[in-house]
Amino acid sequence: MVPVTILLEEAAAEFYARIAGAAGKPVETVLSDALFKLAAELSLQALARQRKE
Repeated sequence: MVPVTILLEEAAAEFYARIAGAAGKPVETVLSDALFKLAAELSLQALARQRKE
């Protein structure tokens, strides 16, 4: 795996830190899960759009 640095606005960083604390997981894991889910949703949307054409 290649290390990646993501810069977040302070409010977003605080949001993910709170979620991570509540879930008992590292912030990196919570953010990674959120980005993975977003990627999946965007892929499904792109496939649906492609099928319509």
